[in-house]
This record gives sequence, structure tokens and C-alpha cells, in this order.
Amino acid sequence: MIVIKPHHFIDIVAACGGGQTHFEPHPYGHAVHTVAHEILANPEIELVMELGADDICGPCTHNIQGQCHDRIDTSFRPDAPASKRAWNLRIDRRWCERLGLTQGDRLTARQFCERLAASTDNIDDIYREEPRPRTADRLRRLQLGVARFVT
Repeated sequence: MIVIKPHHFIDIVAACGGGQTHFEPHPYGHAVHTVAHEILANPEIELVMELGADDICGPCTHNIQGQCHDRIDTSFRPDAPASKRAWNLRIDRRWCERLGLTQGDRLTARQFCERLAASTDNIDDIYREEPRPRTADRLRRLQLGVARFVT
């Protein structure tokens, strides 16, 4: 079982759609590399939806008592908050609304991808603060990743 934020799972799937098959440890110390490996090795692994700190956030140096204290670059998205915690929560809430998910929901990685496959013809409303070309590229990678994951 993996406790995960919706956008973290989506980012892993999109990275795979972009051709990434191996994830390296990050200087922040978060666990994307280990969680991604578990997910890619087992599409039937159970995911538990989390809107706060998840299994990826746990060991991160910016995770202070369960709260992300990192900042993001808002130069290309001036309508986004500079707090990574606030930005991630905004994106996760939008994904939850789109996919019919709530805090604590449980589904397999494959089931999550099946929901994505049925609901991701356009993601401009999810990432409306992002430049359109960046969102279009994210959508392309996400769709490729989903297709690889559910087949």
C-alpha cells in the first residue's frame, strides 16, 4: 500500500509517458524514486489518496512536521501561490474533483489510470495557472503514460 497525493501519482505516470523508466534519488531526500519503482513494478498496488504529506513527502528535507515548507518559482505562473504546499493542494483538489476522489479513498494504480484515461482529454482547467504549451506537453506525456500503464 502506498499513501500518495493524486498529483504525485499523476506526475510519475506522466514521467513514464515522457520516456522516464528510472527515477534517481533527489537532493531533497524525498521518496519519488522508491515510490515510483513500487508503482511501476506492480500496477495492482493499492494507493490511498492523501492531500497532506504522503509517502513521497515523508523523508523530504522540506517536510517539517507533516507540512511542506518549500517554495516554487512563480515567474511563469504569476497566479499561483509561492508556497509549494498551497500549490500542490490546489492541484490535488482539482484532480480529486475531476476524478471523483476524496481523502482516504483506496484504489489500485491501474484503477487510478483507468479513471485518468476516461477523464483526461483536456487538463487546462487543472493547470490553468500554467502556460498552455507546458500543460499541453504534460497532457501528452500523461496520456502516453496512462496508455502504457493500463495495457
